[in-house]
Amino acid sequence: MSRQTDHANLFDDARSRLEAVFEALDVPADARERLMQPNLSLQVSVPVRMDDGRLKVFPGWRVQYNDTLGPAKGGIRFHPNVTQEEVTTLSFWMAVKCAVVDLPYGGGKGGVQVDPKALSRLELERLARSYVRSIADVMGPDRDIPAPDVNTNAMVMGWMADEFDHLARGKVPAAITGKPPALGGSLGRVAATGRGALHVLDLWAARAERRTEDVTVAVQGFGNAAYHFARLAHARGYRIVAVSDSKGAIYSEEGLDPDPIMVQKRRNQRLHDMVYCNDSVCIAENVEKLDRDDLLTLEVDVLALAALENQIHEDNVDQVRAKALLEIANGPVTSAADARLEERGVPVIPDVLANTGGVIVSYYEWVQNRTGERWAEEEVNARLAERIERQSRLVLERAERESVSNRQAAYRQGIERIANGILKRGNCQDSD
Repeated sequence: MSRQTDHANLFDDARSRLEAVFEALDVPADARERLMQPNLSLQVSVPVRMDDGRLKVFPGWRVQYNDTLGPAKGGIRFHPNVTQEEVTTLSFWMAVKCAVVDLPYGGGKGGVQVDPKALSRLELERLARSYVRSIADVMGPDRDIPAPDVNTNAMVMGWMADEFDHLARGKVPAAITGKPPALGGSLGRVAATGRGALHVLDLWAARAERRTEDVTVAVQGFGNAAYHFARLAHARGYRIVAVSDSKGAIYSEEGLDPDPIMVQKRRNQRLHDMVYCNDSVCIAENVEKLDRDDLLTLEVDVLALAALENQIHEDNVDQVRAKALLEIANGPVTSAADARLEERGVPVIPDVLANTGGVIVSYYEWVQNRTGERWAEEEVNARLAERIERQSRLVLERAERESVSNRQAAYRQGIERIANGILKRGNCQDSD
């Protein structure tokens, strides 16, 4: 039921949300112009020496969307379907989400068009180092700070950080976040996106006067962010009734335990191939196997979207029966589907708020690296909770006060901050 992401239209669809925000905020024309295009878009060739001696060259990109509020910040993804249009869109969303949660950053994003599953570990390391060499002139702790994204992790960030140190002829830990703790990475970073999404869901549920034990949740995707969200939500008392991966989904009305699911998945088993209940592990009783996209049509209280872009679109939005949607992935609902959900009265907790936990803790890693401090995981988690709850409360209260959707309220909060920064910097026809 989900369709291949149309990257050719992704950026236009993302920017289309801005018009209503501009009108509501009366954003001056100069600020509008600056917010409609990225500051920098770099395309690079990423050469990699393969294990068999051949040289392969992969296309890559790094986009810096807007640096009004601070240096660009954003992840790097390795995926066979990455395009410049997608990276540009992701950098735009990063600019908005950093402003929504009041971080001193602009938006950045990077990607390499490659299937990392087809590479050996050494080939993957060569790819990571080659990419850093290709973009080194436009990155750094005061200009653009990369981080992990799809198919990249702390190990990959460690390789990249080491390569940048070699190029800089010194130690520059704040140039990259999401690193292993041994290289200056922050404790709490791995689970931060899922943990942050749970904080936002908790706040929404409390305002809706919903008890956690009465809320059923289906989670699309079972990568890092989805797993940690599901794990923490399960521990909090939410009933996780379904999860999916790229090949299929499983459902249990009684609820699923995410931990044994991940244990088995890490043994390279697909969800459909797992042993659901035996002498050593029991994920749930009465597990039902579903097609991957059937999860999107389940009648649940919350559908958590943690896969890729454009999963809910015009062709399937009317089949969605969830009472609310939580966007842990970037851009999982198209603008047309979003409008239809609003017509139906289905609230959406938007990505530019719900998945900011990762970039918030990346910011804390950057701060620790620049000050030479090391914070305990409890301190990192407490700081994350305080910031995301405070900014989420502002968004939800604004949505209620101005009678708009949560997404419109979040965009208004973020764009208002960026536009004000643009005007205060001067050289604007409309500045005071």
